[in-house]
Amino acid sequence: MTINASLIVADVVEWLHDGAIHIENPVRLIGQLATRLRDAGVPVDRVSTNISVLHPIVRAESALWTSDGETELRRYKASPDLERLYDESPLKQVFLNNKTVHRSIGKTPAADEFAILSDLRAGGYTDYAAVPMPFSDGSTKMLTAATKDPAGFTKAHIAVLETVVRPLGLICELQTLKRSSRTMLETYVGKRAGRRVLEGTIKRGEGETISAVVGFADLRGFTRLSNTLPAEDLVILLNNYFGAITSAVEAHGGEVLKFIGDEVMAVFPYSCETTAREAARQALMAAGEAVEKIARINRDCCDESPRIRVGIGLHAGDVFFGNVGAETRLDFTVIGPTVNLASRIAGLSRDLEHDILVSQTIADMMGCHAGYGGRYPVKGFDEPVSIFEPTARMLGEDGNWCAEVATDRALEKN
Repeated sequence: MTINASLIVADVVEWLHDGAIHIENPVRLIGQLATRLRDAGVPVDRVSTNISVLHPIVRAESALWTSDGETELRRYKASPDLERLYDESPLKQVFLNNKTVHRSIGKTPAADEFAILSDLRAGGYTDYAAVPMPFSDGSTKMLTAATKDPAGFTKAHIAVLETVVRPLGLICELQTLKRSSRTMLETYVGKRAGRRVLEGTIKRGEGETISAVVGFADLRGFTRLSNTLPAEDLVILLNNYFGAITSAVEAHGGEVLKFIGDEVMAVFPYSCETTAREAARQALMAAGEAVEKIARINRDCCDESPRIRVGIGLHAGDVFFGNVGAETRLDFTVIGPTVNLASRIAGLSRDLEHDILVSQTIADMMGCHAGYGGRYPVKGFDEPVSIFEPTARMLGEDGNWCAEVATDRALEKN
């Protein structure tokens, strides 16, 4: 390494140990690194990372920067195509041998060149390097660099990349651990709960009282299905069912807090009378969309697959949102009479053969009492509860209950 290269390394490493450690966005981090390398005389025109991540769907992430202005955080899902691309890429050699792969990109393809070099050649690049980036757990990730400089990378340039990659790896590892922790918490306990846990709400009994529309979705005939379907078919069915409910809830601003057997519990928080009506409207829209998604699954399924049906119950009020459980096993959840009644109403939807039932409270919040279904005793409550069925005819496209009824009445007056 020349004296000039040593000076370049010292400047970049100092930045990596100081300012860079506070940059949480991986694309911004790689962009600033590339800019500093270019300013110091290392002619990088494309820099990227390749880091495997702990995620239920995504297998790896890549932060990309180019001198042409392209910046992107790419996420790669596990698939046969991804395995094939891995086998044909420099990644495999770097990970297996833990050594830098340096390839000049000629004007004509070499017989055994990596697939990525063909794409880089088309983009005007002349040289490419893939450098192993060690993590403290003993695993190896990767930093890649490419240039359009006709002279390519010198040995000194490669030496700079191999030196700065170590402190860079520590920062990338810290970022990856933070994102993985956030992802795991959001995946297993929900976004709001995950955020609160990360913020320090972790003591048993710690939490707060919030107002929310609480919804329960119950899969009809689950016991029979679980007793008759092969395990692998049952998992597919449950994933389709949970996916339909969750996507509908999240599309309307709610959050799925947990799966309880075949039940789904979701919340739509609110803070005042105005937001209460909006939360109820969004919950109703989510319920209607969930029922439609289930019907679509049944239409699209093959003849051999069992048809599924969901019963949804909605209620609203104050709930405790926080940690409950034992000293060594806690659950971040909502509890209280509001939650209990929402669950009982979902059970009534099964008994009454209705897809969606809501409480008197939801009807009052929406200012509509059409679809009254009567009063029914429910377990754990002294008084019978009033039940309403907001049918598709009563729900407008914007989720406003009684929209169609109001229109009909206006026409009758005219």
